[in-house]
Amino acid sequence: MITPIREIPAHVRSMLHDDVPEVSDIERRSYEFPWSHGVFRDCLLAGYQCAVVEREGAVVGYAVLSVAAGEAHILNLCIDPMYRELGYGERLLDEILSLADDAEVREIFLEVRPSNEKAIALYRKKGFRNIAYRPAYYQATGGREDAAVFSKTLKKTSG
Repeated sequence: MITPIREIPAHVRSMLHDDVPEVSDIERRSYEFPWSHGVFRDCLLAGYQCAVVEREGAVVGYAVLSVAAGEAHILNLCIDPMYRELGYGERLLDEILSLADDAEVREIFLEVRPSNEKAIALYRKKGFRNIAYRPAYYQATGGREDAAVFSKTLKKTSG
């Protein structure tokens, strides 16, 4: 029998270069075709807004946000499989939305696998709407999987 992990307070903070090994480990445990250690390092070096959820001194989730020209793109948002369904994903998404709002972003975008129903439910709960599909976007066993594109308006433009 698997003992469920109880919810323990966690906090969100900026990702540091020292977090990349833990983040990469979570990525590898979460995805069949994970981002490499170098991709996370490059995101930090490029100045992307990167955040982690930390629980009892350990990183249990992360997000990567690109901001440019009044728009933002959530490039990656993931919670360690052992810590899912404890509210950490929602907390991390709230922080990313706040960072985008602080950057005066008007619209925020993301792609998600249509098969990732729990993530889609969270995005819809937070006001994202499905606006398009990208055919054969993700690597998948035996071929490619489409991506559902979601967006959310954060700030109304004047005029």
